[in-house]
Amino acid sequence: MLATRIGQRFRPLRRQNLGCPPRALVQLHHRTLLTQSKYAGPLEPPLLLDTCHGYLSKIVSKHGDRTAVISSHQSIRLTYHELDAASTRLARGLANVGVKKGDRVTASLGNNAEFAILHYAVFKLGAILVPLNPAFTSAQVKNALNHLKSSHLIMSAETNLPFKPPRSNVDLLRDIIPGFEGRSKSGTGRVETEVAPSLQNVVIVDNSAGRIDSSTFRYFSSYKNVFEDGGSNPAPLNIEMSPDDICNIQFTSGTTAMPKAASLTHINILNNGKFIGDRMRLTETDVVVCPPPLFHCFGCVLGYSACMTHGSAIVFPSEAFDPMKALQSVQDERATALYGVPTMYIACLELLKHGKIERRGFERLRTGIAAGTTIPIELMKKLHRELNLVDLTICYGMTETSPVSLMTFPDDPIDKRTSSVGRLMPHTQAKIVDIHDRTKVLPIGEKGELATAGYCLQKYYWNDPIKTAEVMIKDEDGVRWMFTGDEAEMDSEGYVKITGRIKDLIIRGGENIHPLDIENCLFEHPSVAEVSVVGLPDEKYGEVVTAFVRPSEGSNISKEEVREWVRSNLARHLVPKFVFCIKDLEGGVLPKTASGKIQKFKLVEEGKKMVKEGK
Repeated sequence: MLATRIGQRFRPLRRQNLGCPPRALVQLHHRTLLTQSKYAGPLEPPLLLDTCHGYLSKIVSKHGDRTAVISSHQSIRLTYHELDAASTRLARGLANVGVKKGDRVTASLGNNAEFAILHYAVFKLGAILVPLNPAFTSAQVKNALNHLKSSHLIMSAETNLPFKPPRSNVDLLRDIIPGFEGRSKSGTGRVETEVAPSLQNVVIVDNSAGRIDSSTFRYFSSYKNVFEDGGSNPAPLNIEMSPDDICNIQFTSGTTAMPKAASLTHINILNNGKFIGDRMRLTETDVVVCPPPLFHCFGCVLGYSACMTHGSAIVFPSEAFDPMKALQSVQDERATALYGVPTMYIACLELLKHGKIERRGFERLRTGIAAGTTIPIELMKKLHRELNLVDLTICYGMTETSPVSLMTFPDDPIDKRTSSVGRLMPHTQAKIVDIHDRTKVLPIGEKGELATAGYCLQKYYWNDPIKTAEVMIKDEDGVRWMFTGDEAEMDSEGYVKITGRIKDLIIRGGENIHPLDIENCLFEHPSVAEVSVVGLPDEKYGEVVTAFVRPSEGSNISKEEVREWVRSNLARHLVPKFVFCIKDLEGGVLPKTASGKIQKFKLVEEGKKMVKEGK
């Protein structure tokens, strides 16, 4: 019966939504050379028409005794059997505190075993998991709860952020539930607050190691008690749901604007993870160290879902990114893969460069994923050389596309792996269109806006039809396209090169300048550890090139040396007018999202202030 309903539900979607190209769209075969920047990815393997937890049960039947999750900082290891049983137990406990099918369960947690178990517990209930960035302020948490009408909040006692001491969440909870410390539970056991009227329950994961008195949270439920209340040997849940139900709402990372709530389905997450792992050639023998956060698509799909669909083990070195613990986990667990965004990899390489960690235990490393933003060529070469990541793959996508739509293969030519984001994933389409006319597909080699289509597209932005309609547009064939806002170009073999955010382009005297060209140039300087380039307003040229630079540890590089390096390697109009030291920024670091993306719009604001102050 269920299989029949699934088949009926997906028949129209296969033609319109799930990646099968209309007749006019080129499907790229081995000998095909493109002339227009538009094609469709392969139609094999077939899409998995299953739920995330439904597919987990299949993996358990094959690889149940293999390790699924390793939380190094907690000294916790779970096999697939144990993960499945623990998530069913937690699901039963969450049902007892009122979580129902369709409820939005908001979670503000770091990378830990509790969060890993929670994913499948929420899925098994037919509820919707809403991971929040633990760095969110109380105002952001309140906005998220109210925008989604979330009924349950699961939060750690302390928040851990990269390179910072633990931060108590007591003040944040006071803002959301004023006076909670003096309250006792109501007769219904429900949390009541006018600040977030939909909120029914708060569950606390006590990760404070005694730094916070546990009685502080007596008004709330504890994760430990909810888990134990689920019973020691709970029966499986049989809640009817469809693979195209929304199961995860991800807030976009906010590198250029206010976050939006992307609504992702089981079909989105399950298949994206499967295709990513396929392209990486993951197997049940792989051990993947995953520093990127589980609240972000990088951690939960590229990391967790890719591992779960292949029977691989995923390792969480720490709640928040710590380069030392990441490399130690690689050594201790004899890892075969290491994930990261460029800033994470740079931090790891710095430890090696300065002898702060032994150069041992990396011989089993072979693969990983670099994503989040364009990867400088010099960084790729260093990762091949220093960490043995010879099969490192590059992924491209966005939260709204589940997230990966393009990816390199481990055996792609080295120039393709260092200069492109690869080719299309299965059941996915891509085109590059004129920035000023989205109906015009550009010839091969011309820069324009990248758009993608297929099974991977989100359903919509939650409760925001206007923003949805701005970026998700049907063409004359009825195919719905996601317009990414990224400038890109495609070659005749279908490889796509991301040349920058359209909003990040620097227009100097009417000429388009791509920040990445200058960043790649500066990364080649031996004294430059980190760099980001933006455009600042200028009366004469409209915008001028501005570089924010962090020297390597123990090195110095003057502003004039930065300019001279660019002048000697690139055209004169690409030479930065302004050069600022990153240490002069607030906090002494580049402003980044929690997933490691540089927030260039904040750099522009900081640069304007510095120019005004004569710095």
